[in-house]
Amino acid sequence: MTVTTAGRRVRRSAPRRRLGLFGTSVLGAAIGIAFLIPLWWTAINSLRPGAETFRYLNPLEWQTFITLSPTFDNYVVLASSDLGRAILNSLFISLATVVFGLVICATAAYGLAAFQFRGRGVLFSVVILSFLIPFDAIAIPLADMFRDWNLQNTFFGLILPGLGNGMAIFLLRTFFLAVPEELIEAARLDGLGWWGVFWRIYLPLSVPSLIGAGLMLFLFQWQAYVWPLLMGTDRAHIVGPVALSNLQGQFAVDYGVLFAASVILILIPLVIILSFQRYFIQSVSTTGLK
Repeated sequence: MTVTTAGRRVRRSAPRRRLGLFGTSVLGAAIGIAFLIPLWWTAINSLRPGAETFRYLNPLEWQTFITLSPTFDNYVVLASSDLGRAILNSLFISLATVVFGLVICATAAYGLAAFQFRGRGVLFSVVILSFLIPFDAIAIPLADMFRDWNLQNTFFGLILPGLGNGMAIFLLRTFFLAVPEELIEAARLDGLGWWGVFWRIYLPLSVPSLIGAGLMLFLFQWQAYVWPLLMGTDRAHIVGPVALSNLQGQFAVDYGVLFAASVILILIPLVIILSFQRYFIQSVSTTGLK
């Protein structure tokens, strides 16, 4: 009798689980579409003349999200603007920040995770505080300091503030704390020094965390606007977001050109994020597990 009752309960709960799974899937699809609509509308308007950008917006029609006569004139106009140079500058600054920033952040995280020293907790609290303060709040006094150092309109001045990222250090340190102590002790007994332990034990085991931290560093520089606006004032050091804002005056607010530039600036980080998505999710999901 007990077995029969339990079997009936299992059979009754199975349709409820399927119904709940179906409802969750529908809700997730609806949320995904809600996020996709603005991006799709931006992409469609980049294929229209600027005069037709808001033509089908009020009231909404099927032509609002679909165009039967796409044109690439907006992208041709961009080819003669400063956006191409700006995108290359943004790529160089972002990739250089990832390479050198990972070296600095991983080394700092290793020191905070592997060594016991007086004041370690205070130093780690300072690291946490550093990414809780908005960078824009300190950008102006920091820019004055960089001008005194003759770093304005230099790539080094644009790259330097992004190298020591507190969030990346926090993520890497948390991941390093999950490395088994027995493995470290065995490596030390085999004759490895602390740098050998770092390069041969910590870093190979922390590839997902390094990729996640690298994505943070890349996005920090790619979407930066205030700092490049203060430090990169000449055409040779202009970056993507600043060049995008300059298009308004250069083309008398041609929204078709603005949308085309926005699509280009969105596609590059989108491709990178989608390529390393599983590593980033793995680094976040394993943070804090030991």
